[in-house]
Amino acid sequence: MYPGVIAATHPDKPAVVMAGSGEIVTYRRLDEESNRLAHLFRSAGLRPGDHVAFMLGNHPLFLAIAWAAHRSGLYYTAISSRLLAGELAYIVDNCGARVFIAGADLAEVATSITGATPRVERRLMLDGTAEGFESYERAVAGMPVTPIPDERQGADMLYSSGTTGRPKGVKPPLPRAPLTEPTMLYKLVAGLFAPSGDSVYLSPAPLYHAAPLRYCMTFQRLGATVVVMERFDPEEYLRLVEKHAVTHTQLVPAMFSRLLKLPAEARAAYDLSSLACAVHAAAPCPVPVKERMMEWWGPIIHEYYAGTEGNGFLYASPQDWLAHPGTVGRSLLGPVHVCDEQGRELPPGETGVIYFESGVRFEYHGDPGKTRSVQDPRGRGWTTLGDIGHLDADGFLYLTDRLSYMIISGGVNIYPQEAENVLSVHPEVADVAVFGVPDEEMGEQVKAVVQPVSMDLAGPELEAELIAYCRSRLAPYKCPRSVDFRAELPRHATGKLYKRLLRDEYWPSTGATTAK
Repeated sequence: MYPGVIAATHPDKPAVVMAGSGEIVTYRRLDEESNRLAHLFRSAGLRPGDHVAFMLGNHPLFLAIAWAAHRSGLYYTAISSRLLAGELAYIVDNCGARVFIAGADLAEVATSITGATPRVERRLMLDGTAEGFESYERAVAGMPVTPIPDERQGADMLYSSGTTGRPKGVKPPLPRAPLTEPTMLYKLVAGLFAPSGDSVYLSPAPLYHAAPLRYCMTFQRLGATVVVMERFDPEEYLRLVEKHAVTHTQLVPAMFSRLLKLPAEARAAYDLSSLACAVHAAAPCPVPVKERMMEWWGPIIHEYYAGTEGNGFLYASPQDWLAHPGTVGRSLLGPVHVCDEQGRELPPGETGVIYFESGVRFEYHGDPGKTRSVQDPRGRGWTTLGDIGHLDADGFLYLTDRLSYMIISGGVNIYPQEAENVLSVHPEVADVAVFGVPDEEMGEQVKAVVQPVSMDLAGPELEAELIAYCRSRLAPYKCPRSVDFRAELPRHATGKLYKRLLRDEYWPSTGATTAK
């Protein structure tokens, strides 16, 4: 199903409930808003395969905008509301967006990229206007509320990291299917988590991330109500479960940690009996944290391992995990292979690169080199997310490291190369390495180790200056929270940085292992 079907039978049913404001978007409004914007896209000359981009916080119409693009057969890129001008301009221009939509609360950064994004033909702003932008509300007001005549499924194109540290759009083939055709994610969600039209799905994360966006839209295909938190607060989360009789939710391990740190009386104060299924992904969950959550909530916590690329999907039911503590699951989309650096398959228990044999096709937009780099070197059609780990004898996968040293902090992917590129040009920096170090709440935090031009400069003042310098050029969450100084960083004569030697100094007490 899709919102138009639900709107025809249950028009007044809440499709979206904003947790903070209480604003409700019914299925009728969701359908009509998405239809109006779809007509605007067509009137602007956009046809299936064209591209739109939008930068919003968790706005009441966020999902209506995504549905408008989806039902128009377009590629759509949801962009982090935390990006700075240079990062935003790169993504909007790189994806080839012909229409760009932003919220008035982000007007300063949205208007700053106009000159750097000449391919954008129309710029729309919700809740206000700014120079170069039309009022979204006025632009769609005169458009029909009925569907466009040539509806078909579109696809999101969300951004990951590239070989140069720049983000790259993960571009799947555009579906050639009607809106009524169930997606692969719909089949997985329906089969694993037993949702229905009576379900209430609580989404505590930013909607521009892949999992929140895709799961909210999938639950709306079922006719469920989606409760959207404007921002995560652990006790407010528990209150919302009780208030809305939430049945399904998805979190990241950092949220588990924050929930567990609430006082015992706060954790016991709310009725969570409606909660039938809690799903987590996006980052490894420490075994003790998950054990405590299972003790508190019972065996309702499901885990999956997948990427924006959609090339694999592993799943661990509560019973699976209790029998195999620490696993991220067993594959549901074809075999998983663990290989050495030469592409030779390794037996259970041995650590190597994880490859998926799912047959799912994707590319990194505009970067054939990056696309080739994730493909099986022996030409068997397998692809990798760049993670390493091992399988056990029962086929359950365990992650042990990431080849790219991507940092996952609170479920958000951070790519060290971006901060390294910024810090390396600071006049007082001779060399720099950025990587993740343990953080009890967020899983990992960003650390920089710097070789200054002179060790006489090393100290708190330079540390503060470098952090501020990075924060003026990148979104703060991508920047180091602390800086250590070394007289020399470990590099090979060829120039290769032995980042693992640095990183391992900060991880030994965690028991983390690295590939050989």
